[in-house]
Amino acid sequence: MAADRTIFITGFPGFIAERLVERLAVDASTDFYLLTLPSFAAASEEAANGIAQRTGMDAGRFRIVEGDITKPGLGILPEIREAIRKETTDVFHLAAVYDLAVARGVAFDVNVGGTRNVNEFLRPMPSLRRYNYVSTCYVAGRRQGHILETELEHDAGFRNHYEASKYAAEVEVERLKADLPLTIFRPAVVVGDSKTGETAKYDGIYYLIRYLLRAPGLLRLVNVGNPNVRLNLVPVDFVVDGMAALSTDPEAEGLTVALADPSPLATSELFDSIASELTGRMSIVTPPASLTEWALMLPFTPSISGLPHAGVPYFFLEQTYDTRIASALLAKHAITCPGFRDYVGDLLEFVKMHPKL
Repeated sequence: MAADRTIFITGFPGFIAERLVERLAVDASTDFYLLTLPSFAAASEEAANGIAQRTGMDAGRFRIVEGDITKPGLGILPEIREAIRKETTDVFHLAAVYDLAVARGVAFDVNVGGTRNVNEFLRPMPSLRRYNYVSTCYVAGRRQGHILETELEHDAGFRNHYEASKYAAEVEVERLKADLPLTIFRPAVVVGDSKTGETAKYDGIYYLIRYLLRAPGLLRLVNVGNPNVRLNLVPVDFVVDGMAALSTDPEAEGLTVALADPSPLATSELFDSIASELTGRMSIVTPPASLTEWALMLPFTPSISGLPHAGVPYFFLEQTYDTRIASALLAKHAITCPGFRDYVGDLLEFVKMHPKL
């Protein structure tokens, strides 16, 4: 059976990419080209076969393509490259370096140079219906206050090379809106599945979860969160459902949408939510934010708290993300972001069952 839709995805078999492919594979008339680094080829084949088994889809519709977005033509063999360009109807560009402590050279080579190469690669696609680019809410960098989905360029600076490189990459993609059918997605901090708790790595809020798990009854007494700073968390299933739905929604074409929680909790509330789930009790005292930040930045603190210095600034920057565009679009598809308190128990259960990933 000929494919009605042929999707080219970079970043396979990443945690979001793998789940997105499975979500999109509900349509049996869809073919996939899955771009993977050669070192992940075997893992990609295994992941694709697993998706085929779970969805009942013909494994032959998942074609693993070895390549590298940092290379011209994405490092894909010429004959395969031309077939992809001819057949592809939809592109999802997820490949990126997501490490907050990444070196500048690596960040810009992959996130900016790689995105430029993807942009060039898809320009000659005659059947392209939508280019879906995955950015991040943190292109806002050090900006403070309320950030609109329609806002991008600023001179407030950045907390790390990850943010700076994703910002520069989104600027590159934004310029294509006049020429290509395009949607930019800005997820907030992605956590595990809201139903199963499953995740691929422990960072972000997991630093706090693992910290409290060391001695819940004792460590829950002192709240290391900040009542004035909201950390925006989104479960991976919400992000995947949102991207899948809006990638074919005509009203999303040409827009930038923040896949974020419209009502995020303050970091102090996140702390108490985790503590309450673990012990049935909340914190007793919340030190001044300046004191907590100072303590977390001491040289020896990461070995005690588990929170690396690169993650500390995210607990102390007063920044929120407007989601009115995304929420209005997603409402038509009956998709809403669940609140952290509704799924924190599932996250905790997964961490307890899988102490090491």
